[in-house]
Amino acid sequence: MSDVIYLAQGARVAIRYVTLRDFEELAALHEESAEMLARWMPGAPIVTYEDFERYVARFDGPSHEGFLICRHDTGAIVGRVNVNNIIRGTHQSATIGYCAYASTTGRGYMTEGLRLLVRHAFGEMELHRLEANIQPANTPSLGLIRRAGFQREGYSPNFQFIDGAWRDHERWAITAEMATP
Repeated sequence: MSDVIYLAQGARVAIRYVTLRDFEELAALHEESAEMLARWMPGAPIVTYEDFERYVARFDGPSHEGFLICRHDTGAIVGRVNVNNIIRGTHQSATIGYCAYASTTGRGYMTEGLRLLVRHAFGEMELHRLEANIQPANTPSLGLIRRAGFQREGYSPNFQFIDGAWRDHERWAITAEMATP
């Protein structure tokens, strides 16, 4: 996709908005990663184009933004980050959700991409605070969020209904003052 506009670039990856043109690549990535993602994100696999249309449509409003982390040399998608529940006014805050894919984990792409996303959120999006909620047993995600500069703020019992049960989560956050330039 030569007409892709990257919002921020790092040494190896860049971030851009998700579009409907990404369906086939994301569907394949979700299929290859289904086993890895099932425990943390059941129901997340992109199955039909109609489901994907609904997913992308949620980014048309002011309270959600969808981003992809891509290798900037090839354009290949290596991860996804959603900025959700954006609150403006005196809060200027949002929560993030993200996923990596089986074929690209362990290479540092998500760390670099999440750091780019944080800078974009505190810069162009004019947010002041980002929060992430992570299941305590999801050690890869906890490591990622730490490497991106987030700090643990607390523990939320029965926080989210996932895979048939209410799951506890750790609450992590970063503010514009905490982010490294």
